[in-house]
Amino acid sequence: MCMNAHNGTSQNWDEIHTAYQVARLGTLSAAAAYLGVHHATVMRHIDNLERRLGAKLFHRHPRGYAPTEAGKDLMRIAATTDDQFTQMMARIRDNKDTVSGDLIVTTLSGLSPMFTPILAAFQQKHPAVRVSLLAEERLLKMEYGEAHVALRVGRQPTEPDNIVRHMCNLPMTLYAHKSYIEKHGMLNGIDDIKNHKFVLSGDKNSPAPFTDWVNQHVDDSQIVFRAPQMRSLDDAIIAGAGIGFMIIWMAQKNPDLVQMMPSKPEWDNRIWQVTHVDLHRTAKVQAFLAFLNSTCGD
Repeated sequence: MCMNAHNGTSQNWDEIHTAYQVARLGTLSAAAAYLGVHHATVMRHIDNLERRLGAKLFHRHPRGYAPTEAGKDLMRIAATTDDQFTQMMARIRDNKDTVSGDLIVTTLSGLSPMFTPILAAFQQKHPAVRVSLLAEERLLKMEYGEAHVALRVGRQPTEPDNIVRHMCNLPMTLYAHKSYIEKHGMLNGIDDIKNHKFVLSGDKNSPAPFTDWVNQHVDDSQIVFRAPQMRSLDDAIIAGAGIGFMIIWMAQKNPDLVQMMPSKPEWDNRIWQVTHVDLHRTAKVQAFLAFLNSTCGD
């Protein structure tokens, strides 16, 4: 016995499920009460299913409905499927309340060194979680489930249906490698900018907090290395290509980098935690946000 897979799968299961309850409970009225539908709906489902299968599923008698051989065959399949659905629903409910499954986090490529150790520590604390870090400049679509948590930099995100929380500030300033300084010297204040080369994105509308300062003081011809990725810009500064902005705590890890100007509060990069409203309250997301805040939040 088989059914056409193109013949309305969802409708077929409704009818099979109805027939299974009739066979289990013995009467149309009992099945209707259990399913929360009208008596006529139960009868229509059975009639439609028998017509589609070309076989009688029940013997009608005064005391109720008794399955035929074809009905018993279908009921065995339906009982197994119903049990599998019940188990699946239980697993889904359990997963909502346990810290397990996939956790996808996205942030800028340049922040990978900061957040990778935190993600690794979180995974070790919750071994049932499988972590993915998508470190890229593209803004992933939270509403489509591309990521569970986004750690965004710059202006406060404003997408609808997202829950946004300020996490911390990352002070930034201008750095250069010792090899650059050996060739071009130190940056001696604003008036000396015209004598130096810079590593920057070159985007005059960049959301970076220092963009207005760059547009005001650095001529486009002085930007000798451009890249849209923070990590690529950091690598270019370390390679001696020019002066550029770096997160202070990251630059201080490299003894060959030299701070070229004092930091300014308006250059601080603001880090935002972003989650979609549909996923925000899940156990794994809440656990990760709590862990993140305890590690590096304000």
